[in-house]
Amino acid sequence: MAKDGLNLAVIPGDGTGPEVTVEALKVLKAVAAKEGFTYRTTPFDFGGERYLQTGKVLDDEEVAGLKKFDAILLGALGHPKVKPGILEKGILLKLRFDLDQYINLRPVHLFPGVDTPLKDKGPQHINFDVIRENTEDLYAGTGGILRKGTQQEISTQEMITTRFGAERCIRFAFELARTKKKEGKGKGQLTLVHKTNVLTYCGDTWFRTFNEIGEKDYPDITRDYNHVDACCMWFVKSPEFYDTVVVPNLFGDIITDLAAIIQGGLGVAAGGNVNPDKGGVSMFEPMGGSAPKYTGQNVINPIAAIGALAMLLQQTGIKQGHAKLSKAGDRVEAAIKKTTPKMKSQAAGKMGMGTKEVGDLVCEML
Repeated sequence: MAKDGLNLAVIPGDGTGPEVTVEALKVLKAVAAKEGFTYRTTPFDFGGERYLQTGKVLDDEEVAGLKKFDAILLGALGHPKVKPGILEKGILLKLRFDLDQYINLRPVHLFPGVDTPLKDKGPQHINFDVIRENTEDLYAGTGGILRKGTQQEISTQEMITTRFGAERCIRFAFELARTKKKEGKGKGQLTLVHKTNVLTYCGDTWFRTFNEIGEKDYPDITRDYNHVDACCMWFVKSPEFYDTVVVPNLFGDIITDLAAIIQGGLGVAAGGNVNPDKGGVSMFEPMGGSAPKYTGQNVINPIAAIGALAMLLQQTGIKQGHAKLSKAGDRVEAAIKKTTPKMKSQAAGKMGMGTKEVGDLVCEML
């Protein structure tokens, strides 16, 4: 953290992104006053509107400029007039790769008063974390199309796994499982999710790395393994089994969307693209997307964006050794848990109050 306070880059983005970002920043202002730290924010207009006006997505110089910040808060990206993939690849993936945000951290916690589609399950059953490798796998973009548009068209896209990439992700997951166990927030269990019976090369690298590291450096953590299809079933049947999950990129993308639904929907799901290394810049965001049909109506749920702020404060505080930030993040998370029981629903337009009112309520609950 800079000497004069938290230095935060803000990308409100598209659709309802700016609306939920405003509420997250409202909460930041309130909790900073209560915990006694200063901050400054710098907005950036990266997103669909800028692309439509200028044809510009995100260049290397702009990415380099983001490296001077302590963290990035993202609202949402996705514009109905922009072809799918342009903003996602040109901004989200570019930032993940160029800033080496090799951890995607997804807390899967059912908040009090939030409905889950799982029968007879409550917050005590849905309380785990997914650590997804964020810079390799099929998302590395290795491949291409030969003879495109002909009957002989051939497409390839390769699953890339390095020992280096798998190991640093697995170590982060083991450390989180150990920390949770020490703090009484977990049972000291780490589950690897892959498909080793079919993906016998990449799966073998992950499986061997997982067990070698666990046996040597984390004997206090119980190791478990799921095939990804089995994991999907068990998330629904017995979510209480899970404590901490580590998973490669594509499978992680899939199972975290399933996890979002069992924790009450995308309106409450927040995540972080994390570079845990000293000097690394991480980015935190709500999972719900830009939801353009709700833009400007004051009906979108800001809880996920406020949850992303809580994660930003917690993770930045931990990495940089600033207890006030970590404490502020915990305080925001606790305020969310006091807010959600007062809402009728987490769905847009059904909350019983507007976007701004939810933000106000979280501030009151601080």
